[in-house]
Amino acid sequence: MPISDKPLLRVLNGESVWPPPLWLMRQAGRYLPEFRALREKADFLTRCLTPDIATEITLQPIRRFAMDGAILFSDILILPWALGQSLEFIEGRGPVLPPIRSATDLDRLDAARVPERTAPVMEALARLRATLDGDGSIGAAKGGAVTLLGFAGSPFTVACYMVDGGGAREFPATRSMAYRDPALFDRLIDLLTRTTADMLCAQIEAGAEAVMLFDSWAGLLPPTLFRRYVIAPTRAIVAEINRRHPNVRIVGFPRLGGVMIGEYARETGVNVVAIDTGADMRMATSLIPPHVGVQGNLDPLLVVEGGDVMVHEAKALRDSMRGLPFVFNLGHGVVPQTPPEHVGALVEAVRAV
Repeated sequence: MPISDKPLLRVLNGESVWPPPLWLMRQAGRYLPEFRALREKADFLTRCLTPDIATEITLQPIRRFAMDGAILFSDILILPWALGQSLEFIEGRGPVLPPIRSATDLDRLDAARVPERTAPVMEALARLRATLDGDGSIGAAKGGAVTLLGFAGSPFTVACYMVDGGGAREFPATRSMAYRDPALFDRLIDLLTRTTADMLCAQIEAGAEAVMLFDSWAGLLPPTLFRRYVIAPTRAIVAEINRRHPNVRIVGFPRLGGVMIGEYARETGVNVVAIDTGADMRMATSLIPPHVGVQGNLDPLLVVEGGDVMVHEAKALRDSMRGLPFVFNLGHGVVPQTPPEHVGALVEAVRAV
């Protein structure tokens, strides 16, 4: 299908589309009863690494809401797992990994094993692309207009989990390593930069039409480290994707990056910058070059609330971006307590002309 027939791809290529294309971070998740039914049958890693399950979960919100983008159901920590770091998801605690604290720990990781261990992810993408482009009922229903998105965690954010050994409020071990042993931390970031670029290129080769880099913890860093561990690795990943797949567009999400988003947009080469809930969209668009699109940034808790307040805020955000290359999304992911009917009402509001 020509790019011009896919609204999301048109925006990623710099066009203004009205009404704007829409998809939501974590649109496939625990708020959907059909997701919860599958959740009972397999643990989280199994869901990510079983193509049938990952494909089905990815398609659930497309069937319900006809989103313009379908983002692969997976997790940013698949990469450290594929590198050889053990990974467990514990209910009520989240991901748990043996922390990387020394050169010996880092030496145990092996980039050569990543392609084999991520093969099920690529198989899921291939199945999704075939379905969305019209080989199945979803593609036919949308006229093949759904864009398939791949993704990865950005190196700094993935490193946070690898060094701290799981989720943490401030990731103190990671930030301490960046100051105390920058040579070791640089080695980890370099490894993640190379393997992230390779993995995203593999996703593209499997069927992803665009990719997104999630730097969820970028806002923890001061400007000097933001440049070193957010901007520089992202620039290297984008350059490698552009070298190997020059027509594929890239969305970057430097969450809580504040005023650094302007430099991020200018220096990394991403095509679209996703904006978090805490940022003012007018300020964001004033900082970002006009050739770079924006995505965001409705508060996920507004979708929990629903009703007139959600519709009003969603339309105000949408209308404020008219004339710009803009993708309507949330400023972070859909939360589990979100009523599905509120998501349906949001989609209807954004698409109302």
